Amino acid sequence: MNRTEMKYFVDLGLVVSFLACFITGVVKYPGFLALIGVSPRSLPMFQMTLLHDRSGLLLGILVVLHFALNWRWVVARTKRLFKN
Repeated sequence: MNRTEMKYFVDLGLVVSFLACFITGVVKYPGFLALIGVSPRSLPMFQMTLLHDRSGLLLGILVVLHFALNWRWVVARTKRLFKN
């Protein structure tokens, strides 16, 4: 797998893990279920918490990997920014 393909799959993983973490976080947010009229007992909260925690951990790992894969670009942009 070349570098461009790796960046694509890391970015795709970032999107998927972000959406999973965001959606489960919104659903778990205090008062949200009451606001939309859903009983918390009707949802599998243990599994939702597990998904939220694991997708958040995966998101963090993928952010670090994304940053590492784009390190040269970050350094070049930082140098350009502080050169002026």
